[in-house]
Amino acid sequence: MRAFYHPEQATHDPLQSMRYGKIIPAKDLPVRTERLLGALNKHGISPETPAAHGKAAALTVHTPTYVTFLETIWERWSLLPNHGPEVWPNYFPYWSGRPEEVSRPPCPAESVVGQVGWYLGDLSAPMGPHTWLSSLRSCETAVSAAAAIVAGDGTAYALCRPSGHHARTDRAAGLCFLNNTAIAAHHLRQRFAKIAVLDIDVHHGDGTQQIFYNRDDVLTVSIHANPAKAYPFFTGYAHETGHGSGAGFNLNLPLEIGSDGSVLTASLETALERIKTFEAEALVVAVGFDAHRNDPVGLLKLDAADFGVIARKVRALGLPTLAVQEGGYAIDAIGDCLDAFIGGLGA
Repeated sequence: MRAFYHPEQATHDPLQSMRYGKIIPAKDLPVRTERLLGALNKHGISPETPAAHGKAAALTVHTPTYVTFLETIWERWSLLPNHGPEVWPNYFPYWSGRPEEVSRPPCPAESVVGQVGWYLGDLSAPMGPHTWLSSLRSCETAVSAAAAIVAGDGTAYALCRPSGHHARTDRAAGLCFLNNTAIAAHHLRQRFAKIAVLDIDVHHGDGTQQIFYNRDDVLTVSIHANPAKAYPFFTGYAHETGHGSGAGFNLNLPLEIGSDGSVLTASLETALERIKTFEAEALVVAVGFDAHRNDPVGLLKLDAADFGVIARKVRALGLPTLAVQEGGYAIDAIGDCLDAFIGGLGA
């Protein structure tokens, strides 16, 4: 297995986040990459430095105005009088985009936190002086790994940080700025006619779903904690199956809070069967380790070994497979999780 990582991804070092109305320390810390690099080293894998692809790959799934915003916002923010240490919003505009609608539909989430987010917004993606550079390098890491698959490698791993699967075409959220998984999947279309994305992060890959929701060449499948009670709250429900040309090409498999590896594996069988019927020619796995029982989000109860089981089942598909790193914040567990996953892929 070839792996890719750029040291400048570690320069993104967020200071703060919001939880239950309190400002708390950020959880996406650079030390995460150290543990993941250690797992690669255990398998004798030395990550390659990705090529400098620039913004072009990001622009295949993100709008130009959004990418420009990410690239320039820190400099503009720094010119504000008495600005804070990070770019953090204090306005959340209410506009559905449809003037004919009197109001939005009722909030689908039961969670108090979810309902507050529906009306107030997202405070989980602060931007510091190095966020754009790190995000760009993370994107380039995913693209270089995808390029390896296009060139004929059977498996590749992109150690991406910041993560990406919550980033939509024109919005950052959930610690994510550029959607590395979606960018990589789109890049694979250079060679393969049909791409499947399997997201096993504990949170629904709402950004990836939104990016491909109207397309029939990319099947998106997400196994995640029940969004009625967990972030991102407003998407990830079973009735969301795609729109227009993409109708039938999105599959959400939500799990009840506290589910263990056996429950996830049962849903994985459904996911893999759908990937087979889609006749995917290549697979992107959005690998999140925040489903581990010790993760601070505390939503699912997987053990490190469960990620090895997942990987073995993925390997049995026999598809060219690119693994893109998403979440995972139990610092003492994520190395073991990646160790098991790589072992399961047969690297």
